[in-house]
Amino acid sequence: MSDLTVDGMALAPGVVETIVSIAVADVDGVASVGNALAASRGIRGVLGGKPSTSGIEIAADENDKLQISVRIDVYYGHVLPDVAAAVRQSVADAVASQVGAQVGSVDVYIDGVQFNR
Repeated sequence: MSDLTVDGMALAPGVVETIVSIAVADVDGVASVGNALAASRGIRGVLGGKPSTSGIEIAADENDKLQISVRIDVYYGHVLPDVAAAVRQSVADAVASQVGAQVGSVDVYIDGVQFNR
């Protein structure tokens, strides 16, 4: 994957994805970001290393606005549209404040519901 260029600044692969992953994980009701099984495999998953960025896609449009897609699992009992709205807001705020980039869209895909917390 090549660098993402926003407003003349080149970001290494994974930089924005890591920011998004942390922002999403902080939202109440989010059980996991991306594929929980893939994130738990390997030594990083066991030792609590870098957050998983699987299930997060970032692209810049012709106006340098970021188009972000994120896949999540939600804990049972939470209102899905409310969790998705909170994820959108958290991601947009985190990217704007830490990267300084405009966010064109945040698409949230709810892949599953987890029953244990």
